[in-house]
Amino acid sequence: MELTDIGVIKDLFSRHGFSFTKSLGQNFLINPSVCPKIAEQGGCEKNVCSLEIGTGIGVLTKELALRSKKTVAVEIDRTLGPILEETLADCDNVQIVFDDIMKLDLKALFSEHFSDEEVVVCANLPYYITSPVIMRLLEERLPIRSLTVMVQREAAERICAPMGSRECGALTAAVNYYSTPKRLFNVSRGSFMPSPNVDSAVIRLDIAKDRKYPQVIDEKLFFRIIRAAFSQRRKQMINPVSSELKIPKEELSEKFAKCGIKPTARPEELKMEDFVALYAEIFG
Repeated sequence: MELTDIGVIKDLFSRHGFSFTKSLGQNFLINPSVCPKIAEQGGCEKNVCSLEIGTGIGVLTKELALRSKKTVAVEIDRTLGPILEETLADCDNVQIVFDDIMKLDLKALFSEHFSDEEVVVCANLPYYITSPVIMRLLEERLPIRSLTVMVQREAAERICAPMGSRECGALTAAVNYYSTPKRLFNVSRGSFMPSPNVDSAVIRLDIAKDRKYPQVIDEKLFFRIIRAAFSQRRKQMINPVSSELKIPKEELSEKFAKCGIKPTARPEELKMEDFVALYAEIFG
């Protein structure tokens, strides 16, 4: 069964009475070359387990199962259950968990299904939930080797932009704090059914095994600085940071100077090490 064939997809939908749920932002892949590339470049290997977020009709799920030791897929839409039973019938190393990835106890999920196994995550997510899912997976410090995800092309450019460049933002900084991002390949809007209004790109985040910046003791405080700085990204960051942290600008300017940061600096000009140094200077 060719799961990227439009005729096959429509037949599955018809026989199982499936219809798209608009609120879930469902766009199913019909380009047969995309999912094999995601699985291969996402690091799926016979000695590695994989976690998929959002199964659709199982196109990527099958590719992950072919290459991985074990695949666990989290899907929010229970009406896809009968379709997945059919499309994944020959995959004996796949388990589907019907739940909301943003509400699921991820540590319990990993403990139950993966134990001490090495895990890679692959996902073709609705665009509206991409950033929250990425940040949840990173912030929980799960035993993940890498996270490979399809995002809007514009989001891929921001996430993978070098720190200190005009394109970077708060999400860029957060992703770079936890991982090393890499842009893998582009995916045109015509690769989906229904077709979205924008093109996509697949990125991979290689998760740091150890804390990249051990001097950051309180990550909530650190990201308060990041969020405040980028809240007015084209303006001098000293103003929103002063306002957020309730530190007088004159005092904050002195702390900037000790870190080698100009008081007129904009957040897009700073490297990650500059933000870390500023955190250490402010919070001791």
